[in-house]
Amino acid sequence: MSDRAKGLLLTTLAMLVIAPDALMIRLIETDPWTLAFWRGLLSTVGLAIGLAAIHRNRFAAAMLAPGAPGLWIGALFGVGTVAFVWAITHTTAANTLLILATGGMFGAGFSWAILREPLPPRTAVAMAGTTAGLLVIVWGDLGGGSFEGDLSALAAAAISGLTFTLIRKHAATDMTPTLALGGLVTAGVAAAVSLPAAVGSGDAGLLAIMGLAMLPLAFALQFVGPRYIPAPEVSLLFLLEAVLGPLLVWAVVREHPGERALVGGAIVLGTLALHAAWSLRRAGSRGAAG
Repeated sequence: MSDRAKGLLLTTLAMLVIAPDALMIRLIETDPWTLAFWRGLLSTVGLAIGLAAIHRNRFAAAMLAPGAPGLWIGALFGVGTVAFVWAITHTTAANTLLILATGGMFGAGFSWAILREPLPPRTAVAMAGTTAGLLVIVWGDLGGGSFEGDLSALAAAAISGLTFTLIRKHAATDMTPTLALGGLVTAGVAAAVSLPAAVGSGDAGLLAIMGLAMLPLAFALQFVGPRYIPAPEVSLLFLLEAVLGPLLVWAVVREHPGERALVGGAIVLGTLALHAAWSLRRAGSRGAAG
């Protein structure tokens, strides 16, 4: 299998595995902080088991390999997870996932600021387009209870962009072990805010599936797959979650996204898809010229 085929397969699988995440959170009835605590702790356990099976005798070395940059990346990932859980429990799944889809645009901005990468005009136009879409999505929530969730989703998108920028800065090192640290940070923040409450048997089963299997697999694939394919293709595939997630929630629990989310989401997803397609075309033209 070519590297490109491998990257497409792994990244697509990551998006398909993570797509039911929003639905499972909707089905879990416990409070957000208890959910965040167990989500973080169980994902750490699941990742540690998986990494131990992969690295075996080199497990300790693999966990320590990310060094100091890994501490920052893990901490950011953990805080971003807290923001995501707070967002999806305080606004609609559609709002959360559509706003989260703009993480790539934040990543472009952070890459310009941190890595000194040029900001192409097409990316600047795409940033303006996604901003317009975001305004449509959140405008009606201003002053309402769900606006807090929208802001949390925006924070999660910004943290996601910064996290992946730092991963690219240290691309020579496998940062997958930092996910385990991120889970501990999530659990620690949640426990510091509110002691975890008792979890019902139904919620316990869903949390176990989410934390021990779904999240470790999806996050690991998200970290590994994009190494093999260009960033525009990664951006296109990452849109799958923004499309499939709200559809699953709509189909199972009948949570209608609302007209603003549909209109604003179409602007956001359309802008991001056009930007990725344009970037791929430019990359193909340069390759042909070379």
